[in-house]
Amino acid sequence: MVQMSEGFRRKTRKKLSKKPRERGLYPITRALREYKEGEYVAIKIDPSVHKGMPHPRYHGRTGVVVGKQGKAFLVKIRDGGKEKILIAFPQHLKPVNVGQ
Repeated sequence: MVQMSEGFRRKTRKKLSKKPRERGLYPITRALREYKEGEYVAIKIDPSVHKGMPHPRYHGRTGVVVGKQGKAFLVKIRDGGKEKILIAFPQHLKPVNVGQ
């Protein structure tokens, strides 16, 4: 039998693919975006940027920015009954208007 690969991006063929009109390089303003602590963000992975990519299981989740680590942001999310802190580059984050 063939041994199945267990890499970081396994089983993400649909999840980490772009639509035809989105293909190519991301807008530079997305990389330069700054988030304040306490701001809500959605985790939307950009497959063209491999650096600072959170695990694909968190794609589509919403979290709160709790700090900064170098160029990346620390995002707190709830996973099951636990709180986790993800490290993600701004290319993989999108602002969310919660309670407005």
